[in-house]
Amino acid sequence: MNSHNKMLTSKYFTEIVLVTTVIILSSCTMYGPVFIKSERNQYNQAIQKTNDEQLLLNLVRLKYHDNPLFMEVNNIASQFTLQNEIGLGATLQAGAKGIFTPSTSTYVEERPTISYSPLHGENFVKGVLTPISLKTIVLLFHSGWSIERVFKVCLQGMGKLKNAPSASGPTPRIAPKAKKFFRAAKLLREIQTQGGLDIAYRIFDEEPQLVIYISKAFKNSQPANQFARILNTTVGKSSYVFSSPSIKDKQSIDIVTRSLLGVMFYLSQAIEVPEQDVTEGKVAVTKTDQGEVFNWAEITGELLHIYNSPSSPDDASLKIFYRNYWFYINDSDLISKSTFSLLAQIYALQAGE
Repeated sequence: MNSHNKMLTSKYFTEIVLVTTVIILSSCTMYGPVFIKSERNQYNQAIQKTNDEQLLLNLVRLKYHDNPLFMEVNNIASQFTLQNEIGLGATLQAGAKGIFTPSTSTYVEERPTISYSPLHGENFVKGVLTPISLKTIVLLFHSGWSIERVFKVCLQGMGKLKNAPSASGPTPRIAPKAKKFFRAAKLLREIQTQGGLDIAYRIFDEEPQLVIYISKAFKNSQPANQFARILNTTVGKSSYVFSSPSIKDKQSIDIVTRSLLGVMFYLSQAIEVPEQDVTEGKVAVTKTDQGEVFNWAEITGELLHIYNSPSSPDDASLKIFYRNYWFYINDSDLISKSTFSLLAQIYALQAGE
């Protein structure tokens, strides 16, 4: 190879190396944002999905009188290793400049570190066993939830109206009472949908209170009057003050909230269990005063319905496998999906306290 060809070959080699280096450096810049976008979305979806699955699993556990367990994701750290390799092949011919063939390869390795911890001790008491605060009830209402749904799920008593308080624990043997409470909650919902209702949280004489306000245009409406009569209070009021039964204020109406665990016990009655498990006594059976099997759909039917299937369902928005069966929420059941979403928000609020 003469000196002229050597110079051309050297120059050609240098140009290829420079181009290849630029390509690799640009690939580093390109990969970073792509990985962040992709992995962040994947972790987001995975955490949301597993949180919902954990809630559903614990509902099913409670239905079977099994112990629930709450695992919290404390931290997620992920490292990416980007490795680039350069290859250069050459075919040299006598009397001609070298013909070079560059090649590059990129390897990406992810090293995630995820830490979990069970909810226990003081955090378990505060988040799971402590009754939901009146402030949280108001917060849920102002987050856009139906007052009827919030009251049915979170309250077990309002004045003398009982909302299946025995359902706040393991499946009761005797059918609970809730018809009058349901009627009162539905009347409030009627006023809410017409824009005539608001609720607020306040501290009065160092005691927390929940106040329902009925606008002037609706305080003498039929739903408002019926609500007052069911509560056995004065008709035509523009406000109703509720507080804990422990407060000796005769001007306020007693209100009793459930704990998160009570809410979950209550909603676990919406689970449809395999008939074989009922026959074998693996779940408790509730009876009416006449000794007939009580239909829990009378309590939870307008809130939640969880089905079971021996095979994995195709039409499920959420499903878990437990005791050889699949338990799931139908993807087209918007009512159940809304109530489950409310439960997830309550859990997030309670567990975060």
